[in-house]
Amino acid sequence: MVPDPPPPTPADEAARLLALDAYGLLDSVAESAYDDIVRLAATLCDTPGAALALLDRERVWFKARVGVAPSELPRSHSICAELIWQSQSGRLLTIDDVGGDPRFAPLGLSLEDGRALRFYAGAPLWTPDGHPLGTVCVLDAVPRRLRPAQAEGLAALGRQTQHLFELRRYALEQRRLLSEREAFALQMESAQADLLRRNEQLQHSASHDALTGLLNRSALAQLQGSPDTVHRLGRAAYTLMLIDVDHFKQVNDRHGHLLGDRALRAVADAVAASIRDDDVAIRYGGEEFLVVLPGTRLADAAEVGERIRRRVARSSLPFALTVSIGMAAGEPGRDGPEQVFDRADQALYRAKAGGRDRLVADEG
Repeated sequence: MVPDPPPPTPADEAARLLALDAYGLLDSVAESAYDDIVRLAATLCDTPGAALALLDRERVWFKARVGVAPSELPRSHSICAELIWQSQSGRLLTIDDVGGDPRFAPLGLSLEDGRALRFYAGAPLWTPDGHPLGTVCVLDAVPRRLRPAQAEGLAALGRQTQHLFELRRYALEQRRLLSEREAFALQMESAQADLLRRNEQLQHSASHDALTGLLNRSALAQLQGSPDTVHRLGRAAYTLMLIDVDHFKQVNDRHGHLLGDRALRAVADAVAASIRDDDVAIRYGGEEFLVVLPGTRLADAAEVGERIRRRVARSSLPFALTVSIGMAAGEPGRDGPEQVFDRADQALYRAKAGGRDRLVADEG
């Protein structure tokens, strides 16, 4: 008798393999739940061998086994791979005498102890969508038949195995969803942080001078309109300082705008290095700077101004650079910021008229 040819690969084999992969079973480590199932199957059916066989692309891999030597077989040498395509849900796959079956006798299958395989019975395992996954099977070295109670018990073990598979797939799916949610949450946090960073950068760009890094006139307008700033200046003595770079037009004309920009940065650096964190420094005009020193009387402010002037004079530029400084103090309840500014501006005019590179304080 000529053996029947092996059944063709089902048209939905790709979908079946995807379904099998969703359980995360292939090549996984041994697990006691599945080891217990095959031991129960062997004990229930009184067989020396039992296995949980999974039908992969080109092999049958045993997730759990007892009395079975190899961990996998080629699909061409598997009883499960031959029979499962014609199986029906709830019915066992049985070969009472493997040695007398022309489909399987030539395969020379054997148990772990070397005895030839003569009996096979398997409970087919299915996905809820009807894709065959493999079997929970029992094996013996003698031809035989299962008693009805044994057959019923093996079928029940198959159903329990399917439940375990579905629980495993559900747990994997939940972990995947949780991982995706965590990844999405991290992306949202990163996007929010990036948005906040961009917003801060925009706010900084809008309120700071790009060349010197000091506050700009827009920030000055905001400060002038801030009740908090008005209250702060109205509760204690303060000093306003106006700084003007001497002969700045000549610097640009003689040395070029690049060195002119370096000169402005040198003045800004000298100002920033001389004032406190609570003080306010603003690039007021092209070469003019305004410094607000809250809680500072004129004598102390003059020391700050002199530090600025000396630092500018020591700048590492290829030409001499000086500044003129005018300042005026404001007293709570007596002076408005506009009046103090005008007096500081007049003091600056006197510093420039007096020869530049000097500080003049309005004593009024």
